[in-house]
Formats: sequence, structure tokens, C-alpha cells
Amino acid sequence: MERLNDRLVNWASILDEKTRRQAEQTASMPFVFPHLALMPDAHLGKGATVGSVIPTDRAIIPAAVGVDIGCGMIATRTQFAGAEFRRLDLRALREDIEGSIPLSAGKYNQTLSETANKRVQELGALAEKAGFDAARYAANWTLQLGSLGSGNHFIEVCVDEADRVWLFLHSGSRGVGNKIAQAHIAKARATAERYWIALPDPDLAYLVEGTPDFDRYIAELRWAQHFALLNREEMMDRLVAAVEKAAGAPVEESLRVNCHHNYTTRERHFGREVWLSRKGAIDASLGTWGLIPGSMGAASYVVQGKGNPVSLHSSPHGAGRNYSRSAARRRFDLADLTARMDGIEWRRTEAFLDEHPDAYKSIDVVMADAADLVEVRHTLRQIVNVKGD
Repeated sequence: MERLNDRLVNWASILDEKTRRQAEQTASMPFVFPHLALMPDAHLGKGATVGSVIPTDRAIIPAAVGVDIGCGMIATRTQFAGAEFRRLDLRALREDIEGSIPLSAGKYNQTLSETANKRVQELGALAEKAGFDAARYAANWTLQLGSLGSGNHFIEVCVDEADRVWLFLHSGSRGVGNKIAQAHIAKARATAERYWIALPDPDLAYLVEGTPDFDRYIAELRWAQHFALLNREEMMDRLVAAVEKAAGAPVEESLRVNCHHNYTTRERHFGREVWLSRKGAIDASLGTWGLIPGSMGAASYVVQGKGNPVSLHSSPHGAGRNYSRSAARRRFDLADLTARMDGIEWRRTEAFLDEHPDAYKSIDVVMADAADLVEVRHTLRQIVNVKGD
């Protein structure tokens, strides 16, 4: 841990100057209390740094929450042993997963499954109670539930240090959450322009507690966060079904962890109730289970929080990027990626070059930096990887 100034505390041993300056800008906002905590995976983001924990008093910066509201991870520990699982037709399993869960941006379900329909009804009731119609943002939001997306979102079958099989995936609130975020980011920026509020970055525009715009954002933000959580639950149910088909036996779940890493919640820190925005960070309160994935081809971790008060009970959410997507595409080729994915069943395509493991920070360095934030309980290695183009 390094205290960069009285408003910024840093856990990242790998931190470039642009990212540091961006974090300092966010930390300088007058309503940040007591300080911004920068996680080990910190890298440049839109408005606010990805890998930052931002406590705000009576205000929220929508861009600091991010556009994929509620993005996060879910993992399930099964009773299967990796040794027996590797003897299955893993290519057939991958293709079955790809057929049961819509992948890639703009790809959604054609019909609602029984489990998705129950979750959609729950979300519909929640939206009605919150006083808004999600169809204003995405007419097909009901068909988005149970879809993965693209980029760094993934589905994996992994084995841990005891050779137990885990099911693991990463996704968020899809198109509907993005539209909600963009609408409120635009509203905050318009408000700053209307009242001539000077900002170090336009994406640090904020909404003030007690105003109708703030209340509307909180209501829709919470809905999108719940959508993201149920979206992961729906996909996990489908992943479980695909694994049961491949294994010829029911999955016996001994642990399921579902955690956000792009979200805002109300918490108490240093004697004050604040709005805590974790943009690329997870809740690491004492004993809380969390998930920290590496890149494709690298280890992931199941952890429990240590409740570090200076980190605002938070920890990193992943490896964090070293190279932008365009830079990664210029730097790496398919042959190199294929070599790095040796021993993993995956869809070989140049579409994933921007997800090359070396496009990210070393997850080993990130976890070493996070040693006072979380306790590692399980280390996972992929044997099947599924991604969207």
C-alpha cells in the first residue's frame, strides 16, 4: 500500500502515469470521502480509473460506476474430479455451451426459457416498483437475460488445486444496462453544463443526492445491478445443464459465489454513510467470498475478504489491461495465442487476439499486491474456455 496523497491510496505496483493522473483527478472531487482506493489492477478508464473504489458523500458520478452496470463473476464448485472430466469430449461440451448461451455483442435469445421467464417476471415487478419501464432503454431486454456479450466476458470450466471441477463465468447487465448508464452519464454532463460546473474531465459529471435525477439514477442502477446478477444465474443454470449432459450425471453444487465488480452501494466507512462505487473492484469485507479472474490462459482465484478498512473493504476484480485492444491486435498473432492456450479447449480465432494473456497485467503480481486485502481459498485453471467475438 502506498499513500500517494491525503485523497488517494494505491495498491498497484504497476501503475502508469496517465492512470495515476486520472485517479488523482477523480480523488480531487470535493465530495470524495475519505479517499479513493486504487486497486492492484488499476488501468485507464472512461472518466474514472478501472480498478478504483470511490466513496462519495451525497453525490454519485455515473461514469465512475461504468457503462456495464453490475458486471461481475459467478462460480460454482462441483463434485467432479478434473482427471475424469478431461476424458470427456471437451470440444463437444464447448460447442454445446456455445449453442445454449448467446455469445457476442448484439446476440440475444430468440425465446424465453422457463427459468429465464421467472427471472424476467421478477425484474418486471422490480421495475414497476421502481417506477420505470426498462423497454424504454431496450425493447428486447427480456431476451437479453441469459446472454454473455463479448470482450473480456467469458464462460469457463476450471479445475482447482485439489483437482475439483468449477464452473465460472463473467458478464453484466448487457445492452439494457449500457443504455441506462449512458442516459444518466449524459444527464449528469448536461446538468454540469447547465450550471457552469467546472470539471477536470466531463465524465466526472455528477448527480446530487436529493434531486429527482439522482433518485431516478439510483432506482434504475439498482434494477440494472439485479439484472446483471440474475443474468449470471441464468447462464450458470444453462452451463450446469450442459455439463450434466456431457458428464451423464447431475451437478452437485457445494458452493456458488456471485459478485458484482462494477456497481454502487450504500456503505459506512470512517464513521460516515457514503455511496461507494466499485469500478473494477469487489467487496472484500471480512469473510466475504469473491472471485478474481486472470486473463484467458491464466489462473483465477476464489478468495475471501480480509476487511481492510483503508481499502474501503475492497479488492481487485481481475488482472487489468496492459495494452489497449487495438495495441494488443497489433502486437500478438494467432500462433502465439494458440501456444499460450495449450491444454485448454477453446475456439481458435483471431477475434480473441485482444484478449491475449499478455494484453493484461500478470495476475500473480496483482494477487501479490492484494495480499493484505484478500485470502486466496482456491486457485482455478481453465480446461474449457468460451468467449464471444
